[in-house]
Amino acid sequence: MRLLTFRYEGQTAPGVLSEDGTKVIPISAFGLSYPDMLSLIRHALPEELERLRTQAPRLAEERCIALEKTEKCAPVPCPDQDVICLGINYMEHAEESARFKNEEFNGERPYAVYFFKRVNEAVPDGGAIDSHPDIVDSLDYEAELAFIIGKDAKDVPKEQAADYVFGYMVCNDVSARTIQNRHKQWYFGKSLDGFTPMGPWIVTADEVEFPPARRIQCRVNGELRQDSNTAQMIFGISHIISELSHGMTLKAGTIISTGTPSGAGMGFQPPRYLKAGDLVECSVEGIGTITNEVR
Repeated sequence: MRLLTFRYEGQTAPGVLSEDGTKVIPISAFGLSYPDMLSLIRHALPEELERLRTQAPRLAEERCIALEKTEKCAPVPCPDQDVICLGINYMEHAEESARFKNEEFNGERPYAVYFFKRVNEAVPDGGAIDSHPDIVDSLDYEAELAFIIGKDAKDVPKEQAADYVFGYMVCNDVSARTIQNRHKQWYFGKSLDGFTPMGPWIVTADEVEFPPARRIQCRVNGELRQDSNTAQMIFGISHIISELSHGMTLKAGTIISTGTPSGAGMGFQPPRYLKAGDLVECSVEGIGTITNEVR
């Protein structure tokens, strides 16, 4: 099932995408009154989610809206907590990161690198990436698989981690490299307005094998820059949920982005950063593609 947030006739609401991808069925058509995606994730009962799955084919003919008549929103337009991100979570990206910083890399990655990304408003598929030319001279892309926690997670064993995943989406962890490295902590360089395209929808966990082993790619102006598989992550989703939940409660609705493979702009010699007018496409096989222009 694909869940999305859309705007129609001045109203923003969550909905279910039809199987053919051309129509959206508002949540209200199922007799549910969740005003936004976070409310749905946190409070929908299992039987209500099953109702969405089973009734969607019929309602797609009776109570639908043509997708082309709606305005796209990010699935969770305004997260109420910072997005948790994994840094250098693919070995080849760890190597290119070390080269970029002129550091030696011994091939060992014993501990996960976590950081936070402020997202005042997520950028939807088709939305613009703000290049911030007044302060940014090294704008970079990072295609990532993100997942959303479906229920409060505390002290979760690895073997139970899959039970806490609500669904998956594509994320572009846009980064200002000079700012990121100047401040040592990555928070500022990762958190400028317009730096978090996400979407195009949430694919619910029941539609995806666990752990996900999906091709992940990024293209800039049609040129393939990143091409890997989520199975190549150093620290997988079970590790992430278990480790974090043993020190903090992961609240339902928490978004976690799992890191990017090699091929980011900083990894080229010389670096190939984004500029105004560039078109960036990030995709995860079976999840979707988000396309965003740099402005």
